[in-house]
Amino acid sequence: MKPLLWTVLVAATAANLFFNLGVKDSGLQIVLSVVSGVVVLASGAGLWMLRRPADT
Repeated sequence: MKPLLWTVLVAATAANLFFNLGVKDSGLQIVLSVVSGVVVLASGAGLWMLRRPADT
């Protein structure tokens, strides 16, 4: 599960960068950026939820 979430995180981050640099239509750029941002946040939250507890 973790490798899939890392792959999604990296792909969505790269897509967000591409959308911000490559897409010139402002409305489409905003929509694609928001969608990829939500995917980044969701995969980051999933990775955070699956982390191992620290030994204290």
